[in-house]
Amino acid sequence: MHKKLFIPGPTEVRDDVLAKLSTRQIGHRSKEFQQLYTSIVEKLKKVLYTEKTILLSTSSGTGLMEMATRNFIGKRALSTICGAFSDRWSKIATANGKEFDAIETEWGKHVPTDEIDKALATGKYDSLLYTANETSTGVRNPIEELAEVMKKYPDVVWCVDAVSAMGGDLYKVDELGVDFILASTQKAFALPSGMAIGVVSDKAIERAKQVPNRGYYFDLMTFLKYCARNQTPTTPVIPHFFALDYQLSKILDEGMENRYNRHLAMAEYVRTWAKQYFDLFPEPGYESVTLTAVANTRGINVAQLNEKLGERGKTISNGYGNLKEKTFRIAHMGDLTLDEIKELLNDIEEILGL
Repeated sequence: MHKKLFIPGPTEVRDDVLAKLSTRQIGHRSKEFQQLYTSIVEKLKKVLYTEKTILLSTSSGTGLMEMATRNFIGKRALSTICGAFSDRWSKIATANGKEFDAIETEWGKHVPTDEIDKALATGKYDSLLYTANETSTGVRNPIEELAEVMKKYPDVVWCVDAVSAMGGDLYKVDELGVDFILASTQKAFALPSGMAIGVVSDKAIERAKQVPNRGYYFDLMTFLKYCARNQTPTTPVIPHFFALDYQLSKILDEGMENRYNRHLAMAEYVRTWAKQYFDLFPEPGYESVTLTAVANTRGINVAQLNEKLGERGKTISNGYGNLKEKTFRIAHMGDLTLDEIKELLNDIEEILGL
């Protein structure tokens, strides 16, 4: 029996989207592929409210995080850490021999914009590594607030991890002024894992030209060379391209504002439920739109709850890392509906006798 996924990735994929993965293969240097590539780029620009360059990568989102560190950090980066996945930026920077300093906050707290402002004002940093939505804690960092501050630092390349939010939360990329933003297909885009999406500014491109040793697989200059041909540098995951093109049409039919409002309605419903029976883990006012981290104030056995949910054909996520059993996470992203969320929460109430 398939368990419906209410976890923060991979997320539930509808049957019609899955069917597109079985489309017969085409050559990745063919005119047919170029047309497919062009269609995807045009649709993504509408979904993300951008005219910047779109990158399509056969990798996880982590691959594009590595691209950012290899291509955009010239002298020193400022990294912001508020959970396990924002900490990954720092690990990647270390692994690639890049110099950086970190602003680190307690898990469940957001990264204060004023601290970023104060650090950037020193002039020590030429790039900023920022996580918009921290999957491990359910914290949504105030990206719109930071966007105003970043106008003061035109020489800093601003890189954003939006892996667990893009396609569900609303990111008007050009209005935000982000230089590089990335996500994966297996989260709010509601596609299988295996592909990443990036948006890069002209400023970031100019920076990359000055940075040596950009690597091979994720060299931005190589990506751009093939982008100009409506192709990818290496053989891409072609089935995902067919599915992504189809799914983007569905997203545009729904309307990105409507899609965001659906995600927000699900989020608010889960938050209200969590505060009634448990509590929220993120600090008030900084809750994710795509997933909710619930504080396990009742001390329930989360693993056991998930076993019982599995018998009903559903699954949620335990807390991540040190938060295992201390929290549990309910994703409300992708193509899930409010009715499906209500059914899940009703099941949890019945299992726990709430």
